[in-house]
Amino acid sequence: MSDFKLVTPVAFIIFNRPDTTERVFSEIAKAKPSKLLVVADGARMDRVGEAERVAATRAIIKRVDWPCEVLTNFSEENLGCKLRVSSGIDWVFEQVEEAIILEDDCLPTATFFQFCQEMLERYRHDFRIGMVSGNNFQFGHHHYYSDSYYFSKYTYIWGWASWRNRWQEAYDVHMNKWPQIRDSGELANLVLEKGQIGYWKKIFDRMYSGKADTWDFQWTFANWTQGWLAILPSVNLISNIGFGVNSTHSRLVTKLANMSAQDLSFPLTHPVIRVRNIKADEADFWIYKPALYIRVAHKLKRIWIELFV
Repeated sequence: MSDFKLVTPVAFIIFNRPDTTERVFSEIAKAKPSKLLVVADGARMDRVGEAERVAATRAIIKRVDWPCEVLTNFSEENLGCKLRVSSGIDWVFEQVEEAIILEDDCLPTATFFQFCQEMLERYRHDFRIGMVSGNNFQFGHHHYYSDSYYFSKYTYIWGWASWRNRWQEAYDVHMNKWPQIRDSGELANLVLEKGQIGYWKKIFDRMYSGKADTWDFQWTFANWTQGWLAILPSVNLISNIGFGVNSTHSRLVTKLANMSAQDLSFPLTHPVIRVRNIKADEADFWIYKPALYIRVAHKLKRIWIELFV
């Protein structure tokens, strides 16, 4: 790591949690990016004390004390997760050609930045690849891979990176292509595993109908419609420290909360072939699926309490 210099811009998405924001900012500060782009949502006026928390969170960015160009995109009104993050990333890729993206609860290891930068450079012109992720949810069980990373259909965004031309080419927060793909039966060609088609149809229906205030499944949809793969590291490089009552979507603590993270070894060992690791993806689905159902079930329970208790 002593010879590594971070030249890739870092985008930092923040809101109202100064505690987690400060921890993630400390890791960014250690990496010393030459350009930092900060996206922030505005406070909800009906939430007591939130304006103060938002201000305290934004103030952390003023602590940049290394040579760095800092650009900010702060909303004065509350846009919500879906519109604020998606419009924020739109803005990021209007400013830069490629970026490493961290949200305020995604705590990276030191080698996360080097991994993303090397992958962005190596696969910049390979349009089979849509993004780079810092996540590995294999819990130490390597499924038919022994290299420093593998290729997956899963677009994990707890610390990730991509290129302007991928985002602008494919991302649509409103998923306008979904009805045609759903009604033509083409979803099977995107999902590939027959046993998952119904599951993903429900997810994408929710995103298209606007029933969920989130932006990330739209990114999954965008990558799948382009036939892109994601790069996933052989070890987990990100610990999500945001699970709990103050989280927007991750209020229940699951096995994905506060996962241990470790550094990658360099130089990297590259896969000989650039194809999807189906076995690893199959293992991930059975970790991924229950976590998503828990999140939906918790939200439904909260709505029921608000209506009837």
